[in-house]
Amino acid sequence: MPATPAWPPKSAPRLFVPGPLHAGQEMALDGPQAHYLARVMRVAPGDAVILCDDLTGEWAAGVTDAGKRDVGLRVEERLREREQVPDFTLCAALLKKDRFDLVLEKAAELGVRRIQPVLTRRCVADKLNLERARAIVTEAAEQCARTALPELAAPIPLAQLLRGWPSERLLFFADEAGGTPASAAFSADPGPAALLVGPEGGFDDAERETIRAMGQARPISLGPRILRGETASIAAIALWMGMVGDWAK
Repeated sequence: MPATPAWPPKSAPRLFVPGPLHAGQEMALDGPQAHYLARVMRVAPGDAVILCDDLTGEWAAGVTDAGKRDVGLRVEERLREREQVPDFTLCAALLKKDRFDLVLEKAAELGVRRIQPVLTRRCVADKLNLERARAIVTEAAEQCARTALPELAAPIPLAQLLRGWPSERLLFFADEAGGTPASAAFSADPGPAALLVGPEGGFDDAERETIRAMGQARPISLGPRILRGETASIAAIALWMGMVGDWAK
């Protein structure tokens, strides 16, 4: 006798929706989400969709109606509670659009809790479309099966970031001038932390001196090669997650 297929199937599309969700709830999705389900995934009544609300966790839902403009869903059961996200913030200087898009996407996939874009003297870009950036972060979280969305803040100047820095949070500073090897620094201070990464041209001397003068700052080295801003962010996040984050559990 053939085995009963698992429900919902692992291939079911995933979406973040407003919450809180609960069993028995009925809803209709429209706009880009409806287009994705109906036109791209071609769902039909009875098909499964995975929903996350960034509040209560992950839920299985069944399609009740798949029209041209909206898709009806009925929430069936909770599959997972909202995940406990490691307390790690990425403070990344703005880069050219395509490169910063990559930072946003990979930071979400790698599991950061918060993303704080930063404006420095050598930033090539000085603006960020927050609506577009949040869409990139959300799509990345859906793709990698996160149940919690990273917080995404509006860009702020470096001076403002440093001036309001909390006394209890370490700031690992990816300094191209050198510092403690990142692996050793992360192991020595495994608590709530943040990573500060500079722009294409790096930090200027005055910025570097100001950062290093902070008691919470920990200058770190990411190896013998000069890394692009997006590479430095991705590499350092992965290393932190592997050593003291949720990859190590």
